[in-house]
Amino acid sequence: MKYYVLFGILGFALFSSCKNEPKTKTPAVKELTVSEKIAQAHGYDHWKSVKEITFTFKVGRDTTKHGRTWIWEPKTNKVTSITQNDTLVYNRNSMDIITLKRNGAFINDRFWILAPFNLIWDAKNYTPEHSTNEIAPISGETMQKLTIVYGNEGGYTPGDAYDLYFKDDYILREWVFRRANQAEPSTTTTWEDYVTLEGLKLVQDHTKAEPGFSLNMTNLKVLVE
Repeated sequence: MKYYVLFGILGFALFSSCKNEPKTKTPAVKELTVSEKIAQAHGYDHWKSVKEITFTFKVGRDTTKHGRTWIWEPKTNKVTSITQNDTLVYNRNSMDIITLKRNGAFINDRFWILAPFNLIWDAKNYTPEHSTNEIAPISGETMQKLTIVYGNEGGYTPGDAYDLYFKDDYILREWVFRRANQAEPSTTTTWEDYVTLEGLKLVQDHTKAEPGFSLNMTNLKVLVE
């Protein structure tokens, strides 16, 4: 009889102990912002593995025309700039007057291909506004729109605004650049002819509604660790 009493006491103690343990709460899943959804749709989760990215920024498809070729090593911020006139190697962490000017061109050209990732990198520098059922300016299709307006201080183009158009897959289809957040568009182009390299979904062509203009990203290469 003593054994039964002992087992009963132990069982009651264990039951009481388990009953008093705090319940483990399931961690809340963070809802992604529209900016984050766009970035991830273009492969942002794979960016952390990128060792080097190469691309040539060229206006027009004339193969005899020289573009600006960039080789960027994001982990060290080393940039190799290759133009028709020269080759310049610099590090974005330490720039002088010459490299600062060249870096302005790099930031411009990089934005035409990596703008979806800049939505993450620049998140603290712009104000976003999301809307649905908007008419895209070139195709006339109904899409979602994310407008981002950069702050008036810092950066190479403070105060500028971009209207990004995309469907439910969050892949950019068109965009509008509005200098200094003016109402009228400064530049309106498509985002098309995507290629996927090492998990990154990269745009290759931008065209306007009017024939005769094309801005292309060629010589695309991505090296990962």
